[in-house]
Amino acid sequence: MTDYGHTLRFGVSIDPSASDFPEALSLARQADAAGLDLLAVQDHPYQESHLDAWTMLTQLVAHTERIAVMGDVLDLQLRPPALTAKAAASLAVMNGGRVHLGVGGGASAQGVAAMGGRPRSAGDTIAFTEEAIGIMRGALEGGLVQASSEQHQVAGYRAGPIPPEHVGIWLGGQRPRMLRVMGRVADGWISPLNIYVAPHEVPEKQEIIDDAATAAGRDPKDIRRIYNVLGAIGPFRGGQGLVGPVAEWVETLASWAVDLGFDTFVFWPITDAEDQVRLFSDLVVPAVRDRVASLRAERGTTLADADADAEGSLA
Repeated sequence: MTDYGHTLRFGVSIDPSASDFPEALSLARQADAAGLDLLAVQDHPYQESHLDAWTMLTQLVAHTERIAVMGDVLDLQLRPPALTAKAAASLAVMNGGRVHLGVGGGASAQGVAAMGGRPRSAGDTIAFTEEAIGIMRGALEGGLVQASSEQHQVAGYRAGPIPPEHVGIWLGGQRPRMLRVMGRVADGWISPLNIYVAPHEVPEKQEIIDDAATAAGRDPKDIRRIYNVLGAIGPFRGGQGLVGPVAEWVETLASWAVDLGFDTFVFWPITDAEDQVRLFSDLVVPAVRDRVASLRAERGTTLADADADAEGSLA
């Protein structure tokens, strides 16, 4: 059992398909009006049908009022870290801080190479990603940013603007070496979809992150954890992921919070997104909050100190 005690956050995945952008924008506005916390956009720029993730994130921010946005996850192989941090800082300045950096080492080596990216071995990708996070963190804090290694050359960039509040750097991945990077240097873990990282696999991965964090002198409780949840709410049969009535969703997400350690859930509906997000925001989310609060009271779990700093922050 692992519960890190963070305030729960809930979001929805926004489809980056170019042909469906009007529907995506409408769904984003719906999620914002419903009080959800996060709009997450996947980043596969080598897909000809997909919009550029950063461009889409800026549009989502421009057409919403309070909800935050995040790449889920941005491909660092195709996005130089200093420029990625510049983009995040710029968006945070323009929208009052409603942006978080979700990044990864690159899901498709073939896709990266097709767009002109440098092919890297698995080991090089690990080193590249860890160094990239260091560069981004320095750039987000301002001042002179320099790096000279086999993976990165930054000759001396005077970083700015500085975001109005901390921009968290979340790392996606599931393999042990990348999870150790997450524990050492990232603000949070973005787990792949529940159909790729099944619930029974999560404890081992959380342990890897926690051990790496402890070895690096960090408190594992300071690290946030996102689960991408594919599924459908209602009397459906078949379909991938979590499929079932509201009560099943409530009990499952509550268990994943207090037993698996996740504090943020991003919903990927597999049918009728508008109706599914309505059910999620109106019925599932408040009930999960109540259920988790009750379980934590029974177990004597207290909210982590990190949540007292800024209500609504994912950092």
